[in-house]
Amino acid sequence: MFIMNMSTYRYLKHVALFRGINVSKHLKNISNKLGILIISYYMQGDYFMDDNILRTVLSIGETVAVEFKRCGNGIENDTYETVCSFLNRFGGDIYLGVEDNGTVRGVSQKAASDMIKNFISMIGNQNMFSPTVYLTPEIIKYEGRTIIHIHIPQSSEVHSFKRVIYDRVDDADVKVTATSQIAAMYIRKQNIFTEKKVFKYIDMKDLRLDLLPRLKQMAINHAGGSHPWGNMSDKELLQSAGLYGMDRGTGESGYNLAAVMLLGKDNVILDVCPAYRTDALLRKVNLDRYDDRLIVQTNLIESYDRLMEFAEKHLWDKFFLEAANRVSLRNIIAREMLVNTLIHREFSSSYTAKFVIERDRMYVENANRAARTGLITPYNFEPSPKNPIIASFFRNIGHSDQLGSGVRNLFKYSKYYSGKEPELIEGDVFKIIVPLDDEYSFDAQIGKSSTVDKPLIPVDKVLISVDRTVDKTLSENERKVLKYLKENGVIVSKTVKEITGLSATSSRDLMKKLTIKRLVVAVGEKKNRKYRLTQK
Repeated sequence: MFIMNMSTYRYLKHVALFRGINVSKHLKNISNKLGILIISYYMQGDYFMDDNILRTVLSIGETVAVEFKRCGNGIENDTYETVCSFLNRFGGDIYLGVEDNGTVRGVSQKAASDMIKNFISMIGNQNMFSPTVYLTPEIIKYEGRTIIHIHIPQSSEVHSFKRVIYDRVDDADVKVTATSQIAAMYIRKQNIFTEKKVFKYIDMKDLRLDLLPRLKQMAINHAGGSHPWGNMSDKELLQSAGLYGMDRGTGESGYNLAAVMLLGKDNVILDVCPAYRTDALLRKVNLDRYDDRLIVQTNLIESYDRLMEFAEKHLWDKFFLEAANRVSLRNIIAREMLVNTLIHREFSSSYTAKFVIERDRMYVENANRAARTGLITPYNFEPSPKNPIIASFFRNIGHSDQLGSGVRNLFKYSKYYSGKEPELIEGDVFKIIVPLDDEYSFDAQIGKSSTVDKPLIPVDKVLISVDRTVDKTLSENERKVLKYLKENGVIVSKTVKEITGLSATSSRDLMKKLTIKRLVVAVGEKKNRKYRLTQK
């Protein structure tokens, strides 16, 4: 046994909540012991962790916050690259003496102390690390073998190793060389809201003031007949909404980026953000190109209108009653998706935002200043405003609700619309995927056997063999993978990508989800990793 320190507590909490597991509601999802330990983190101080807890960490495998290093010949450069990438991203834990697949080989017990001394010396060397960092590795005994555990906290600075900046992408350490990527890292570290950047040479003539009467009325209607904007002049409204202000760092006053994106004339927007646009695509018949396309490069107010028209044109508006009132599932879901991609994107990025409608799904994706990475669920979601001024403006006119309501609405109404749950993936590119099924009708399911109006089955209740009936809350792509595994025995990431049509990153996320649900197990190291069904 060994003492569970606070860094391990944080990691286990991260494993549970970050993967979408509600600790108190789904205690058995991880194991009773791990669940007890995690809950104890909230309630008291020290606790003990036995080998079963570390075994769980090892079985989950490498993630954006966990890295295994064999270190058979001592600590090599790739370990320090991982330290650098963890510092620059969200922090993490390194386990020395563990192979990529989670097999514990251990390090020499006699050499462990010298390895730690050399490690501390390296990360404190200004010629190697800039800025330097102080970490405290710990020696762990596991099944008779020696492991060195290093917890790396998230840093408020951008670090480099041997003058190269590294970032963490999924379970890989990536060199960052592009100026735009490095700038995005500094923005993320400094928690800068780029929407507040002041442009002192922009004045009211550069804004679409003709939109303000309509926006005032929208705010009044949304507020129930009375809103402060109703009695304000145009300039007063812009100041009240936070679109005109002072940059406290430079002392300059003027209209900010939020004002330009919300109300700027098209030529002004393109001057300020040359790469700004939203690409809407219908891709149901011509899968290589598109069946219909709309490129939107105007202010956020009219962008929302045009993208909603595109959604209404190409999506079924299925009949649905809520509290005896007809509501549009299509409009609710499209609104949440489009509002998110418009108001929470990182406008300093050159990444093109997309709204894509396909046969079995629709999705939006946009550049993002990520607070973390991974799947978002109603259980683990922590609201984090990306552009609070723009978000507040949209709330005032009734286009969005309070921060966090969009996630709840997407999970609630997607089940009514297609019988399946959405996927929300946080990263440098934020993505929302909503399943589509034109033949599905919740109204037609009333009185029949249906999973939509039943409580969701916790992960620990999902059957772990596809020889039996698999829980119907599984996504279509998960079903495809499980069917392939039943017929072929093993599957590799390339095959997952081929049979699902997902990107490489989404394919890895899919397999991680199936691993967490205990439906599949990973075999082999990263480059040669295969997956097979969990045994009965």
